[in-house]
Amino acid sequence: MTDKITVTGFVATQPVVKKVTGDLLITSFRIASNQRRFDKGRDRWIDGETNWFTITAFRHLAANVSASVVKGDRVVVHGRLRVRDWEAADNKKGTNVEIEADALGHDLSWGTTAFTRVSLSTGSANGDGSAVPGEDTADVFPDDVDDDATIHSDPLWGAPGVVGVSVGAGAGAAEDGDEKIPF
Repeated sequence: MTDKITVTGFVATQPVVKKVTGDLLITSFRIASNQRRFDKGRDRWIDGETNWFTITAFRHLAANVSASVVKGDRVVVHGRLRVRDWEAADNKKGTNVEIEADALGHDLSWGTTAFTRVSLSTGSANGDGSAVPGEDTADVFPDDVDDDATIHSDPLWGAPGVVGVSVGAGAGAAEDGDEKIPF
């Protein structure tokens, strides 16, 4: 049986996206979640222990997370909890606490956000949720995205809701090593 968990916290690492086996996208990042409580004796707020989680999102959620979430954002994550012990070759031991996200979004207790609906068939966004004319699923996952590609949103080069892929030199990038391909 898989345990479900909902966690709030701040994004502690920039989300990283990888493309594996065909068109499967995986986005992962770390969040820090700590509880604050009011200490009446001291008449002030104090921080509790910080819990660290690795968040992993798949497929369309992975693409949407990479276009929407950046380091420092406050988020709410709901998903399946996985706790795994590990041991390295040098006898170091530890425990990974991972949440495989089913749903993820900004924590509106800390600010506001704008929502842009994305067509699941094309992965495109044009404000009204319909597909952008001329786009199909072949355009959504470019063939030259490799395991080292980082997918991100960049308002300086793309329209709102457009995601881009920075492709490393090994995947046919421009001479400057940072070709941006519309996604």
